[in-house]
Amino acid sequence: MDWMKIEELLQRLIRFDTTNPPGNEGKCIMFIHQLLEEAGIESMILGEKEDRLNLFARLRGKGTKPPFLMYGHVDVVTTAHQSWDYSPFEGMIEEGCIWGRGALDMKGAVAMMIWAMVHMKHEGIVPSGDIVLCLVCDEEDAGLYGAKYVVEGYRELFKDIRYAIGEIGGFTMHINGKRFYPIMVAEKQRCGIRAVIKGQGGHGSMPAKAGAMAKLGRILTKLDKSRLPVHITPPGKMMFEALASNLSFPTSKIIKSLLNPRFTDRVLDIMGDKGRVFDPLLHNTVNATIVRGGEKINVIPGEVVLDFDGRILPGFSSESILIELENILGKDADLELLFYDKGPDKVDMTMFEDLGAILKEGDNDAIPIPFVVSGVTDARFFSRLGIQTYGFTPMMLPDDIDFSKLIHNANERIPVEALYFGSESIFKLISRY
Repeated sequence: MDWMKIEELLQRLIRFDTTNPPGNEGKCIMFIHQLLEEAGIESMILGEKEDRLNLFARLRGKGTKPPFLMYGHVDVVTTAHQSWDYSPFEGMIEEGCIWGRGALDMKGAVAMMIWAMVHMKHEGIVPSGDIVLCLVCDEEDAGLYGAKYVVEGYRELFKDIRYAIGEIGGFTMHINGKRFYPIMVAEKQRCGIRAVIKGQGGHGSMPAKAGAMAKLGRILTKLDKSRLPVHITPPGKMMFEALASNLSFPTSKIIKSLLNPRFTDRVLDIMGDKGRVFDPLLHNTVNATIVRGGEKINVIPGEVVLDFDGRILPGFSSESILIELENILGKDADLELLFYDKGPDKVDMTMFEDLGAILKEGDNDAIPIPFVVSGVTDARFFSRLGIQTYGFTPMMLPDDIDFSKLIHNANERIPVEALYFGSESIFKLISRY
């Protein structure tokens, strides 16, 4: 194919500084739009603000299958207060890797999708169903200008689509000398919770006991020393059972023990730091992130407001996490739900085996497993259209490249070989559809 190499494409995407906030994704999206138009692929721009744009492209199929969706985001998080070995917005190739903000999350994956789609067009391959590409802005914030805007305003573009690939998954996770490839099938739901804490106010010179500040301290201490209740969800059970069945004793026994609610927390405590990644997949979680209270140094505040980042397991509701939090905090605070991004209630595993087979073609030692993500992605918006997202951005990573530790961190980078692995895997997927 007479087109730029995949590594050059990623370099050019990285050089657009799309740090969100403010985003400024417009020029990056227009660059991709031009590339697709030149390749003969239908492409349209969606958005009301010149600097906050989205792209929708379609490669026509035979119409014997429903359309298939690939989607991703071009905005990235900040690099402020981080020390990088190479400039985060130059896309330099050093030490066999492309370095830069977004290399993993997720301009690398976006480059794979674009390359696979253009390659398919150039090869003249006509799939059974249309291949749709949707690239959005604003994923790293609230999605108001990105996926949420597209889903709510252009629902008709996604008619009949039932399956999609997006982030996070398909990359190598090294455990006990084995190469696991987690494919995201479900993710937690996001909510904001506010606790209003009240107490006797007064003059700063007078001793104050059991006031709002004291209650605040008590609340934070309670949360620091406790967890919300254990829940074994169907997708979580699938993930842990797949892990355990491919690991030897005693690790397999430890993983299986996590699925017994009587032992879950005790096993997590024993695992220490190694259990941190599993803990949020077995509990609803809350983290205190914002505190507001007091206006003057000589005035004891009669009210303190504490905001929580809440994450809810698949299949549970915002009401469930409020009840669980209230049971821990008691009467020290009044709770209020600020927002709730509901996720899908069920998981559709229809395409999981096909995705796993593609990974095994590229890596004979690959062990694909279902994966539950503790964070949230744009999948929560596309699920409102009845679309099941699989986190599938394939990367065969060496054991010294830890995806989870590099995203949103300094020295984010992707091996060039991993970029080729991913683009070829996605090409196989869509060309066989």
